[in-house]
Amino acid sequence: MKETLTLDEFKNFMKNMAEKDNNKKSVQVSAPSIEECLEQAAIDLNTAVAHLEYEVLVKGMKGLFGVGKKNYTLIVYKTEEKEENTSSIEEFGTDEFVEEQIKDKDGEVILNLYRGEAFLKVYPPEGKGKKATLEQALFKINTRNITDFDKALVSKIVKLADGMTIKVGSYIPKTSNNTTVSLRTEENDMKAYITLTPPGEGGSDLEKETILSFLKNNMVVFGVDEKNLEDFLDHPAYGTSFLVAEGLQPQHGADAEIIYNFNTEGTSALLKEKDGKVDFKDKSLIQNVVEGQVLAEKKPAEQGVKGRTVTGNAIDVRDGRDKEFKIGSNVTIIDKGLKAVAAANGQVLLVNEKISVESVHLVDGDVSIATGNIHFLGTVVVTGNVEDGFSVKATGNIEIKGNVGKCIIDAVGNVIVHQGINCNENGSVKAGKGVMAKFIQNSKVEAGEIVFVTDGIINSYVDSNGKIICKGKRATVVGGRLRATEEISAKTFGSLAVGSTEIEVGFDPKSKERLLELEEKKAADEKELEEIDRNLGTLENIKKKMRSKFPEEKQKVLDELTEKSMSLKTELTDIENENATILEHIKSIKTTGKISAGATVYPGVKITIKDAHLEIKNELKRITFVNEDSMIKTRKYEEPEEESFEES
Repeated sequence: MKETLTLDEFKNFMKNMAEKDNNKKSVQVSAPSIEECLEQAAIDLNTAVAHLEYEVLVKGMKGLFGVGKKNYTLIVYKTEEKEENTSSIEEFGTDEFVEEQIKDKDGEVILNLYRGEAFLKVYPPEGKGKKATLEQALFKINTRNITDFDKALVSKIVKLADGMTIKVGSYIPKTSNNTTVSLRTEENDMKAYITLTPPGEGGSDLEKETILSFLKNNMVVFGVDEKNLEDFLDHPAYGTSFLVAEGLQPQHGADAEIIYNFNTEGTSALLKEKDGKVDFKDKSLIQNVVEGQVLAEKKPAEQGVKGRTVTGNAIDVRDGRDKEFKIGSNVTIIDKGLKAVAAANGQVLLVNEKISVESVHLVDGDVSIATGNIHFLGTVVVTGNVEDGFSVKATGNIEIKGNVGKCIIDAVGNVIVHQGINCNENGSVKAGKGVMAKFIQNSKVEAGEIVFVTDGIINSYVDSNGKIICKGKRATVVGGRLRATEEISAKTFGSLAVGSTEIEVGFDPKSKERLLELEEKKAADEKELEEIDRNLGTLENIKKKMRSKFPEEKQKVLDELTEKSMSLKTELTDIENENATILEHIKSIKTTGKISAGATVYPGVKITIKDAHLEIKNELKRITFVNEDSMIKTRKYEEPEEESFEES
C-alpha cells in the first residue's frame, strides 16, 4: 500500500492545526524521555498529564557515552475532560438556553474525491452524541472503491476528529464520471438553484471553489451563503435543487410617524373606580396639560435600502415620506421639528390632525352625568347649570351662565355665576380672587379678594379677604354670617322675621377661623393633660411605695403616660406659638374695616369690627359702622367705591 502522507507532512499538518485552533487538541513534542514529552505537552495543551494520550513518531535512544543519543518525538492528544461547565447556563437560567447547549449530534465522517486524491475529514460529536468510528471511515472509503490509502493515518484522523481535511489516499480518476452541476434562477433573478448529479466510479466530487467559479461564470455574484454551500457539499442531495444564492429584497423606507402622548379618542370616557364602585361623575374627558409638556413626537422618515439580485443588479426603492406637525394655538415645535410641546396650561385637543391647547374649556350646556366632573388647567365656561353632586375646578376662572346647585366650585381665579348660588348646605364655592353672583342662598362661599352680589345673601356663610359688596335693588343680607377684611356693604342687613345676622370686618377670616380651631384644640389638650398628670401622680406614688416590686405592666403604663404627657405639652407650646403668630398678623392689618347699610339695619344684627362688638337693638337707617378706640361708632352712610370686577 502506497504511503500518501510522509512524517514531515504530518508534522506540518499538526503544526498548522495548532496555530489555527486556540484550544489545541494535539501537539508534537520532543524530549529525552516520554515523561518529559508528556510534561511539556501538558503545558502546551493546558491540561493534566492524566488527560493525555500519545503516539511515538520517533523512538529515543540513550546512546553510549553521549554518542548516538536521540530524543523521543511524540504526537500527544488531549482527551475530553468530563467536566460539567454549567456556569453560563445557571447564569441565564432559561430552559431554551439549556436545550441549545445540550443538543446531541453524532460524530461524522466525510470523504471527498478531487483530481485523483482522496481526502478525509472527521467531525467530533456534540452533546451526548457518539464518536465517529474507524469502521465508518473505512466503509465510506470502500464505497467509493478507494484501495490505495493509509489506514494508519485514517485511524489517526478518526481519533483526532477535528474537522480538518487530510489527504489519505489516491485513485485513478475517470472524468466522465465526475459530478456535474446545473444552474437555474427564479423570481426575477432573486434566487439561484444548483442541482448535482452523483459521481460514478472514479468520478470526482465538486469543491466549493469550483462551484463558486461556476456561479461567477454564470453571473451569480451576490447572496451566496458559503457556509450552507459547504454543508451541502458535505451532504449532497443529488438530483435535488439546492438554494445556493438569494438576492436582497428591497426595503422601502418607512414614512414619518406622529406619535401622540395623549388620548386621541376624544369621545371615550375613562371611568374610574372609587371605593370599589365606578364613579360615573369622574369621566376624565378633559386632558389637561401643562406648559412645556411634550404632546407629540415625530418618528422621522427612514431611507430605503436598495435590493440586489443574485446577478448583482440593484433594485431601486423609495425613501419614506416626511410628515409635518399640524399645530394650532398654544403649541410650539422644538428639537429640530421632532417634538410638539404645550406653550400654556390647558386642554389638549386633536382636530383634523391639528394639535392645539385651549386655555378655555367650554361646556355647551349643563355640567351633568353627560359631562362628568370638570377639572381643568385653565378657564371653564359653562353655558348651562351645574347640577347637584358635580364639581367644577379650574386653575383659571369659572364662568357659569346658569345656576349652581349642591356642588363644589373651586377656581384659582374668579367665579362668575350669572344666576344664583344655592348649595343648600351641601356644597361650596371658592375663588382665589373674586366671586360674583346674582344671589347667594344657603351656601358657603370663600373669596381671596371680593364677593359681589346684586340681589342678596340669605342664610349663607361668606368669607372674603377683601370686601363683600351687595349692591342692587334687592341687595339684602339676611341670616348667616359674613366676614371680610376691609368692608361689607349692602342695602339692608337683617330682617324682622330672621333672628340673627352676623357681620364681621377688620380681620382675616381664615386667621380668625384658625384661632377658633386652635382654641378648641387647646382646651381639649389641656383637659387630656390634666387627666394624664393626675394618673401619673397616682402611679408614681405607688412606685415609690413598692420600689423594686412595682409591676412591669404598670411600669409600661407609666412610661406611655409620661411620653403622652410630654407630647401634649409640646403640642400646647406649638398652639401658643401659632396663636401668637396669627394675632400678630391680625394686628398688622392696617385697615380697621367698615360696615355700610344703604337702607336699613334691623334689630338682631350682630356687628364685629376688629376687637369691638355691637348688637343692634333698634332699627337704623343709611348708616356706616367703624371702629374708633376699640368701640363701634356710626357715621353717615358711605357709598362703597365702584369695583372693577376682573373677569380675565
